[in-house]
Amino acid sequence: MEKGKIDVTTENIFPIIKKFLYSDHEIFLRELISNAVDATQKLKAMASMGDYKEELGDLTIRVSLDKKKKTLTVSDFGIGMSAEEIDKYINQIAFSSAEDFLEKYKNQANSIIGHFGLGFYSSFMVSKKVEIVSKSCKGESPAVKWTCDGTPDYTLDEAKRDRRGTDVILHFDKESEEFADESRIEGILKKHCRFLPVPIAFGKETEWKDGKSVETGEDKIINDTNPLWTRKPVDLKDEDYQKFYHDLYPMVEDPLFNIHLNVDYPFNLTGILYFPKIRNNFEIQKNKIQLYCNQVFVTDSVEGIVPEFLTLLHGVIDSPDIPLNVSRSYLQSDSNVKKIASHITKKVADRLQEIFKNDREQFEKKWDDLKVFIEYGMMTEEKFYDQISKIALYKNTEGKYFTFEEYETLIKENQKDKNGTLVYLYTTNKEEQFSFIESARAKGYDVLMMDGYLDTHFINHVESKLKNSHFVRVDSDVIDKLIMKEEKRESKLSEQHQNELSQVFKSQLPGDQSHFSVVFESLDESDSPVVITQSEYMRRMKDMSQLGGPASFYGNLPDHFTMVVNANHPLVQKVNEDKEKKCRKDLDKYDEKIKPIEDNKKEIEEANKGKKDEEIPQADKDRITDLDKKVKEFSDKKNEVLSGFGSKYKLVKQLIDIALLSNNMLKGEDLNRFIKRSIELL
Repeated sequence: MEKGKIDVTTENIFPIIKKFLYSDHEIFLRELISNAVDATQKLKAMASMGDYKEELGDLTIRVSLDKKKKTLTVSDFGIGMSAEEIDKYINQIAFSSAEDFLEKYKNQANSIIGHFGLGFYSSFMVSKKVEIVSKSCKGESPAVKWTCDGTPDYTLDEAKRDRRGTDVILHFDKESEEFADESRIEGILKKHCRFLPVPIAFGKETEWKDGKSVETGEDKIINDTNPLWTRKPVDLKDEDYQKFYHDLYPMVEDPLFNIHLNVDYPFNLTGILYFPKIRNNFEIQKNKIQLYCNQVFVTDSVEGIVPEFLTLLHGVIDSPDIPLNVSRSYLQSDSNVKKIASHITKKVADRLQEIFKNDREQFEKKWDDLKVFIEYGMMTEEKFYDQISKIALYKNTEGKYFTFEEYETLIKENQKDKNGTLVYLYTTNKEEQFSFIESARAKGYDVLMMDGYLDTHFINHVESKLKNSHFVRVDSDVIDKLIMKEEKRESKLSEQHQNELSQVFKSQLPGDQSHFSVVFESLDESDSPVVITQSEYMRRMKDMSQLGGPASFYGNLPDHFTMVVNANHPLVQKVNEDKEKKCRKDLDKYDEKIKPIEDNKKEIEEANKGKKDEEIPQADKDRITDLDKKVKEFSDKKNEVLSGFGSKYKLVKQLIDIALLSNNMLKGEDLNRFIKRSIELL
């Protein structure tokens, strides 16, 4: 029996391995299986080159668990190791010094993997003792047994093993007894080893017999050695891609379509990516791309490794140029990973362009499902925007689809304002904003449907790309002001009448009246008598705030609306006429009192015109303050008259409620009162 010390420069290496080598302790099984696969693949290569002439036999890797002894054994029938090879590959861990190791890797222990071949030593994260029994495929070397208890001390003895290959036996420590469970081990194998190229057996197949589940004696193979992405696209049918998708993601809808990646230059990359049906809950769709290195699972947390918008895709990516490492920060800094991410983005854009070019009808049918993904990509990846902007679509309220260029051609003649700015009208809710849409159509304008989860952000992004153009929601103003033309209508109401009616209407507004502004516009007689609008800028900022980001401040601000009264509408004219009949005497009485006060104030202001504040006599300042108080006193009384008229005049409240109803803002008790009043007025 040989005894010795593992050739490391510090006895602290095992505690470091145990605590810091991997972020997830279950990775030990992936590393052991990967080593077993490597040993098997090397034997196959030797046989193909004629360097190994014996029968290969069954090459299945076997994983067995002894729950009583709390041991796990991974057995392969690959090239095996002699005593000299164990000494070279297991005992000599190539560290130049403990200081270099600790200094270089203390903050990124995961990046060790692949640099120093420490995969096997991950077994000490979960084991109090590890044994290796191995027989080399070369010559007549006897089988050997290596034993280590997690210190630099080891023993090496001769052993018995009939066939070439290696057994690795782990004796779980107390903290890791969770792994002495069949379902736990099977779960890890299916997660990390599901598509390895060598069969992996764990347990036996079962069948239902005589009312109970019994073993059949056949090995349960837990992996698919020839997964779909390793096969040639020409040999596959749509059904194959659909089946593979549902194997990966049971109980989900069929994907829209897929992209089969197969690149061998300037790097190696295979895989299949699927476009799932994405609605408005795209956050939960992430972590669906599985990253592999030579069919070994690496991670499904691909944010930062692939562009953000690609995390909405489903599927697998496999590349030997991706380091087999569970550290995302390490992967993100790897140059090959960055090149691969850029290539995948281009392949996705190419596939979308191909579908658009070959079958636009199908592309349009799938657009509503693709839209969130494409908008997300166009907003977050400049290159993707450039690649896809020629085929990205708008949909209008009639359900017709247009490319950006086609839509600009459609509206450029009719939807330019007096300054030559092209105005894109849009709606976020066809039902709630129906009356505004109809007003736009009556003018010959087209209205876009922008009711998607990201549309408000997307509008802002597209606006920054377009020249002399902007987007305006169709209910953000009266139709004549949405796209301002040269013509200006005369108002049938004087400024005085407008000011008086403003108080009449404002007095009948619902709730907190500070949330409303009342303005008069000279609209066409056929337009609505009263319209309620909301500022495009403020509303857009509030919509954006719901998704967070810089606009989130606006989400806390109260809504503010503008009530636009059509000064030329016959019903508004009638309100004014009746107001004149019933209130003119009282209004004139207060106006007569206000006029001399304002004249007096004007005289004082004229006398002090051009003076600095400190040069104005205090007596004049006090006099102006007194005059303002008197004006306010009589104005308040005048407003009481106007408010009293409004409260008794049902037509005013009726016109306001109709405007509120058009905006879906009339509910509950107010709606009930409106219905009763409508019946009375009929």
